[in-house]
Amino acid sequence: MSSRWDGIDEFTAVAEQASFSTAAKRLGLSTSAVSREIARLEDRLQTRLLNRTTRRVELTDAGRDFLARCRRLIDERDEALAAVQPDDSAPHGLLRMTCSVSYGERFVAPAVNRFARDHAELSIELDLDNRLRDLVGDGYDLAIRFGHLTDSRLIARRLASRRLILCAAPAYLARRGAPRDLSELPAHDLLTGSSEHWRFSEAGRETSFRPQGRWRCNSGAAVLDAAIQGLGLCQLPDFYVTEPLRAGALTALLTEHRPPDEGVWAVHPHRRHVPPKVRLMIDHLRASLAA
Repeated sequence: MSSRWDGIDEFTAVAEQASFSTAAKRLGLSTSAVSREIARLEDRLQTRLLNRTTRRVELTDAGRDFLARCRRLIDERDEALAAVQPDDSAPHGLLRMTCSVSYGERFVAPAVNRFARDHAELSIELDLDNRLRDLVGDGYDLAIRFGHLTDSRLIARRLASRRLILCAAPAYLARRGAPRDLSELPAHDLLTGSSEHWRFSEAGRETSFRPQGRWRCNSGAAVLDAAIQGLGLCQLPDFYVTEPLRAGALTALLTEHRPPDEGVWAVHPHRRHVPPKVRLMIDHLRASLAA
């Protein structure tokens, strides 16, 4: 006897992996079994959910809408199961995460890899993307974000802090001089990244400045390289500039106007019961990033 739930896990896995074989491996099933369950699901719905070719799998319009609903159903089911599981139950299933590229590559991915090594029953999908993804709409379990949070649908836990530092290369400062206060910033060559505003502190209050310049790149590493080569001033998180500052390749500027440290947050959709895979990953990230 078939259940109305049959095929939902299989369809969701194939849609997320864009591959029958990868989805089958994740679910511990054969590729033919996964294909068969999805075909039965489409027959019950009398709707095609996936377009299959020899090279790839694509969602139909109906499939895209159905996928969002399936993710919510699976989340609700997993939440119900988590509510009756012991607190020390091992994480399992799929954990979907997102984080900005540079911070993710340098800090989050190594921590996630250690967690994955210790929890073989857990599958992890880490999406490094500088866009602010919709956790609820896109079906993410967890995101790492920075600064001020405004989405009331999300629960946040502070993991660590990061400091924004204004700096420039000695060669640039020898050529153009150092700004003595915030009012002199517009007269300088400013290297802008993905942030539209630079943050400062003035007279005990936080303030922002919109940099304008002839050079922009959405890569922090590229901004750092441009600054070291003497192209102008930049404001970057401390993890980019700590070593260049120590080595003398960059000089910190206007330190008396440095803004308060930003929070590094783990955020997840609001749920009555947080699944063990999310709760344990957050605990692991907090310990790793604090270190």
